[in-house]
Amino acid sequence: MIKQEWNTYLEFIKREVVPALGCTEPVCLALAAARAVEALGKKPEKIYAHVSANLYKNGMGVAVPGTGMTGLDIAAAVGALGGNSRLKLEVLRDITDRQVTQAKEMINAGQVSVQLHDTDELIYAEVKVTADKDSACCVIIREHAAIVHVERNGETIFTAPWPGESRDESAWPMNMESIHEFAINAPYGMIEFILESARLNIKVAEAGMAGNWGLNVGSSMESDIVRGLRSDDITSFATKLAAAASDARMDGIKEPIMSNSGSGNQGITATLPVVAFARRLDADDEKLARALIMSHLTTIHLKHYLGRLSALCGVILAASGSACGIAMLLGGGMPEITHTIKNMVGSISGMICDGAKTSCALKVATAVESGVNAALLGMKGISVPGKDGILNDDLETCIQNLGRLGSSGMIETDKIILDIMVSKESRCQ
Repeated sequence: MIKQEWNTYLEFIKREVVPALGCTEPVCLALAAARAVEALGKKPEKIYAHVSANLYKNGMGVAVPGTGMTGLDIAAAVGALGGNSRLKLEVLRDITDRQVTQAKEMINAGQVSVQLHDTDELIYAEVKVTADKDSACCVIIREHAAIVHVERNGETIFTAPWPGESRDESAWPMNMESIHEFAINAPYGMIEFILESARLNIKVAEAGMAGNWGLNVGSSMESDIVRGLRSDDITSFATKLAAAASDARMDGIKEPIMSNSGSGNQGITATLPVVAFARRLDADDEKLARALIMSHLTTIHLKHYLGRLSALCGVILAASGSACGIAMLLGGGMPEITHTIKNMVGSISGMICDGAKTSCALKVATAVESGVNAALLGMKGISVPGKDGILNDDLETCIQNLGRLGSSGMIETDKIILDIMVSKESRCQ
């Protein structure tokens, strides 16, 4: 029997697990720029962007696909000149070399400005474009593709509710028990679509393994295996796949990946370790799909309490999700999944986010290896006791404590991280 809440879970997955081309923070700005120019109706002469601190932090050092450059100025410029807002987080899919050249020319001519916006919102991107006497503006807020306001020459031509305003956020419909029940009992035809996340992310992982991308974390692991410095075990397989995909993504590969909760690295981390275990365990597509549903919904559930962006690295939560999927593939049920999450909360819960960049692949690798260890311990009935640290005997309280740590507890940490990064950038100019 299909339960009513299962349709709600599907809605969450289809909203949060979506293709994205490039790091989602600069892509968010590119999307705002593209929509602003579409409203302007002509090529812009100047671009003025204002972004939240967290978006600024995550857009400073990451490559923008198809440009060979990093930073928010190129994202805004190329989004304005070649972006297609109908593609949402794949807004830069169809940009041309000529548009990239023109974008760089605008930057060099001082026609592009990106400034911090004074806001408490984690995600805020506002782009105003001008040409002749005309102007247009687009605002994205709270979610990476949530366009809430578009105007031309001061006249509003589109408006939408801010995300969260049109639904009761206090009535969060998920918990780990209900997620597990859905993952194991939903009709296969209802959840088969999640296999697309495996297809997209494996493609990028294979490109990362084969090419020279970022820090080459994934391909270096493969080299170490060949040299006998690492074993070719299932943990190494899971780790190198996820790291290689992150290598390629953070260095600007022009291929989409399946994201989770607005993050490509979270999508990679929630997907590829599960795929690796499924392959080595010879699991069929249905078992893989159910494990992926467990992983992605767990990630969404944990992210609900943390927020879209924070000083806590989001791949911790995604690796917790994939660890739960791995536990399922190993034959574990809800007790083993409970142990797994508690082991993750009790291990790497303090890993910071200091912006999107190529070294994110190292954090992905660290989180995946910790996730595998957490799952393997959980399968033996071992978990960090509730009396330790930020844990609790109740699983949902553990999850909420982790979210509280990363949101309320690390506000000042986030400010210091940004101050360090901005000060360093100023000295380099």
